[in-house]
Amino acid sequence: MSATTSELEWITHLLHNLHLPLHLPVLLHCDNRAAQHIAENPIFHERTKHLNIDCHYTRDKVLEGFLQTIHVSSQEQLADLMTKPLSEHQHNYLSSRLGLLNSPPLSP
Repeated sequence: MSATTSELEWITHLLHNLHLPLHLPVLLHCDNRAAQHIAENPIFHERTKHLNIDCHYTRDKVLEGFLQTIHVSSQEQLADLMTKPLSEHQHNYLSSRLGLLNSPPLSP
């Protein structure tokens, strides 16, 4: 989440320099409820003492109103199409959600 937050901040500065409007907070979809809770909750618990500065960076951006995390179920995670082996049904479902179309094979 920290790397994505950093990229979002960079893109936001770029859009601002190009005088393009951007509405804050930026929405970050996450399928990991534990990571989402840690990013939003300013209270550390005993089991999270090992977290490094990356967690603090993301949490600070959430607290300052730059970033908002939104839960997305694992079944709806569009990135899985490019990163995981999927069943044919799940592959077709996520492909249709992205608007990908079937095309005939190219002739040699």
